[in-house]
Amino acid sequence: MTTSDKADPMHSSDSIEKLKKNMDQVEVLSQRLIEVMGRKKPHNAALDGPNQDLFARAATAYWAEAAQNPARLLEQQIEFWGKSVMNFAEAQQVSTSESAESAAASPKDRRFANPMWQSNPYFHFIKQQYLTNAAAIRQSVAEVDDLEGIDKTRLGYFADQIVDLMAPTNFLATNPDALEKAVETEGQSLIDGLENLVADLEANNGELIVKLADESAFELGVNIATSEGEVVYRNRMMELIQYSPTTETVHETPIVLFPPWINKFYILDLKAQNSLIKWVVEQGYTLFVVSWVNPDESYADVGIEAYIQEGFLTAFDVVKQICKVSQVNAVGYCIAGTTLSLTLSLLKQRGDTSVKSATFFTALTDFGDQGEFTPFLQDDFIDGIEAEVAEVGLLRSYIMARTFSFLRSNDLVYAPAIRSYMMGQTPPAFDLLYWNGDGANLPAKMAVQYLRGLCQGNEFAGDGFELMGHKLRLSEVDVPLMSITCETDHIAAWKACYQGVQQMGSRSKSFIVSQSGHIAGIINPPSKKKYGHYTNADLKLDAADWFDGAKFNEGSWWPRWQSWLKKRSGKQVAARQPGDSDHPPLAPAPGTYVKLNARR
Repeated sequence: MTTSDKADPMHSSDSIEKLKKNMDQVEVLSQRLIEVMGRKKPHNAALDGPNQDLFARAATAYWAEAAQNPARLLEQQIEFWGKSVMNFAEAQQVSTSESAESAAASPKDRRFANPMWQSNPYFHFIKQQYLTNAAAIRQSVAEVDDLEGIDKTRLGYFADQIVDLMAPTNFLATNPDALEKAVETEGQSLIDGLENLVADLEANNGELIVKLADESAFELGVNIATSEGEVVYRNRMMELIQYSPTTETVHETPIVLFPPWINKFYILDLKAQNSLIKWVVEQGYTLFVVSWVNPDESYADVGIEAYIQEGFLTAFDVVKQICKVSQVNAVGYCIAGTTLSLTLSLLKQRGDTSVKSATFFTALTDFGDQGEFTPFLQDDFIDGIEAEVAEVGLLRSYIMARTFSFLRSNDLVYAPAIRSYMMGQTPPAFDLLYWNGDGANLPAKMAVQYLRGLCQGNEFAGDGFELMGHKLRLSEVDVPLMSITCETDHIAAWKACYQGVQQMGSRSKSFIVSQSGHIAGIINPPSKKKYGHYTNADLKLDAADWFDGAKFNEGSWWPRWQSWLKKRSGKQVAARQPGDSDHPPLAPAPGTYVKLNARR
């Protein structure tokens, strides 16, 4: 039934009553909105954008070029005017075969999937003019000649952010999907959307963080993070979980896995079908996983040294005691892989051989190439973070979440906001997105050490990173190792990871590039037969040549890692139940620390 087939809603008593009810609801929601915005906790303003000097330098460079070469500026303007006139002309003739062919030939963009973007003159013109404007902005940035290097990269990034923000799909009056939904539901979708907006603000103390998943659909230990095990040790930094065996015998050398403390560990155990934890246990290994505490303000003075001493080194000692062994196989994911490298350098200097082999998941150790984080790793932002954490004691989780999200703003910010706030939809019950929204805080001292010493100073790959009375060096990582990276990883670019591995002192190194990104490339069970991986034994090549000469292997890298690990895991012994007399079970997996919410 079309809109014209329906009775005029303004002459329907039911519709009028519904409208009045909706207006009453708007008033209630507006009051809640005012109240929750009043509870918003401020943060340092420097975290909201780059220093204005960047834009001033860009403007100066642009106008200097215009003054020296006015014909070039005029040529750009004439080209822009011409495209704008053509956009208007096309909009007048969208029903003709010529314009239909032109529209069909335009680049695909999921934001403009609604047929009205092609068939309706109003929406057709808005879309085409937006794309023209976006191209003009990007061209202007690209042609700023007197701005080079990092400044040019940053200007391009922030210009893209403005372009994405101003997309017509982000505004109700120019979003046909949202307008159609509002008409179809007699405005109920907008009420539902406002309810979603207020609820998200209330859940985050007035800070707008778009909820990506239906949080009510998941409960830790019930339908997510369900692998059986026990917390066998706890201190202020971590809970150590030992998982229950599923085989009669296990390899003698246990595995200790350290996840990043920026997010929770259960990305490795979302559900049985894609659980790396479950799979490792099924291969006949004794597996321990660290669950990091979600720090509060009392952890302000906790640095990387505490993560190493009370996390890595303590975990090694406890695992050796429980399993009655002298060595362990260690795994570090993301920032925990970086810290595992620091720990291995420390152990080398101390003559400690507790680690038999090391596996790194998407772990950066050479930060010479800052990749997509370049815009945020300059002094204006880091100065702002340093001032923020000095006042608060923490780098609050929402600040990090916001940064990561805006690296993929259309997918992780604007599209979910449109669905939730304009369309009034409930977020999906998606376990990966639920985990993505379950972030953790960082202690003030640790955050500054990491950002200044490692990310900015690149000291570990340079002259050495001062920590715990030692100068730690990347070249001192000399245990047998395997590094797994991901082809489209925008957080830890595989080429940067490769450069770090090349500088490690190990005589036995293996390097793998998995298809997909930072998460999907790692959580890639063999049963899915989804993403393949690349291998090449020659690690003396530069990254481009390594990849060109690499062999592509179908399927998950997990079995390849297991074959490598098996050779370094000793004989078979009787399966070990969690804990021992000195380390009795304290709580069932997934433990208690994982349930501490960063939003409290």
